Amino acid sequence: MWTIIGIIIVHVIIIWIEVPPLLRNSERKELIGFSILLFIGFVLSILESTTIELPNPLDLVTFIYKPVSDFVYGFLK
Repeated sequence: MWTIIGIIIVHVIIIWIEVPPLLRNSERKELIGFSILLFIGFVLSILESTTIELPNPLDLVTFIYKPVSDFVYGFLK
């Protein structure tokens, strides 16, 4: 519970510091990109702080490159 509250507080502070200069300088594209990345980070932080099991990105890389690695290894052997 306290972890989630801490994550929310940190994200609110980040928004409070970063968004006003973006609005003042009319940087709409940067604001959209910043908002999307901050939201993804917020969701992943909340999910990581709970008991939800998140997949490891390295598993996807291994899944993709394992057949290629096996083929090259078999070819060179």
